Amino acid sequence: MVPVILVLLLALILFGAGFALKALWWLAVAVLVVWLLGFLFRTTSAGGGRTRWYRW
Repeated sequence: MVPVILVLLLALILFGAGFALKALWWLAVAVLVVWLLGFLFRTTSAGGGRTRWYRW
């Protein structure tokens, strides 16, 4: 009975890790798209220089 529980626990952990990694990949793609859009939609300041689209 213990080996069956261990195998089911291992399958549950691997399934959770796989789901988390896939979700992190989608999050990374979304951040990359926002970052690239920020470069495309930069505004120019009154002084003629370019400003950053973020504030950090």
